[in-house]
Amino acid sequence: MTGATSAGLVNAHHHLYSTLARGMPAPSRTPTTFPEILELVWWRLDRALDLEIVRASALLGAVEALEAGTTAIVDHHSSPNAIDGSLDVIADACAEVGVRVVCCYEVTDRNGLDGAKAGLAENERFARSGRPAFVGAHACTTLSDDTLDAVCGLAADLSAGVHIHVAEAVSDAGAGARLDGRTSDDWLLAHCVHLDRPLPGTIAHNPRSNLNNAVGYGRPARFERVALGTDGIGSDLFEEFALAYALHRDDDVTAVPSVAWEWLHAGADLVPEVADDVVTWSYEPIDPWHIAYTPGVRPRRVEIAGDCVLDEDGPTRVDPAAIRAKAREQAQRLFARMDDL
Repeated sequence: MTGATSAGLVNAHHHLYSTLARGMPAPSRTPTTFPEILELVWWRLDRALDLEIVRASALLGAVEALEAGTTAIVDHHSSPNAIDGSLDVIADACAEVGVRVVCCYEVTDRNGLDGAKAGLAENERFARSGRPAFVGAHACTTLSDDTLDAVCGLAADLSAGVHIHVAEAVSDAGAGARLDGRTSDDWLLAHCVHLDRPLPGTIAHNPRSNLNNAVGYGRPARFERVALGTDGIGSDLFEEFALAYALHRDDDVTAVPSVAWEWLHAGADLVPEVADDVVTWSYEPIDPWHIAYTPGVRPRRVEIAGDCVLDEDGPTRVDPAAIRAKAREQAQRLFARMDDL
């Protein structure tokens, strides 16, 4: 089989629960700010999730990741009306496809104190089961000081990092001040578009999502450690890399693609096991100057931990047509539940 090979790619910030969002019902009114996008779109969707929908969404998201050469996903989950056991559902779905996943549950106060406690408990239960995990938190805008303290305390008890949205929009611009002195190198800080100071941790840059939500360009080159994520819009990391480079160059015409290429591969620091994965691509060479300007590069074969999980006929462990059919069915259930909210 011809084509260059590489290690597996890592999606450093994903929301597998949003895979079925495409085609969802329009909100009751058009949101005009980022907080309104959350309230009218995403918080409406996550409240409509049940475990069957979560499983269908995770299966489809894992298949789409594999079909793009992404062998590991760092996921950030929210399903306020189906919290208990939700991380197992996601991890089991990814394992069925053959894709690595690091899970967390989004702790927030927006669903009351009981919801925050349930989120903390799901993080702890899952992490203590021995599966790869962060402690999840939504964002400082929806976390009281007490709940943020509880997130940090749980992470310390588990010797785990925290995966949290940080200064994604102007509405969370104060996150840096609240997190200063709390974060550490094992934290994963998503977005950081409006972060006003350096913080220990890895920045997850999500260029397509940031454009989609019109939150601005965060100039991620100013940070020491940056990895690329999709924030729930698929798992095609080569597309995300090309967009990250284009945005960098729009901000600085002297920028070269090797910087965004470093971001692409920094995800391996979060999931080092991808070094054992082998992706054979439809194109060669696989280098920043080529991939930045070459559309349609796809994997022909993917081996994860020595097992072939994708060949020229597609995923080898699951039937992608059946997964897509089930996803369409569950998407209609999801949309009906959203209309009932």
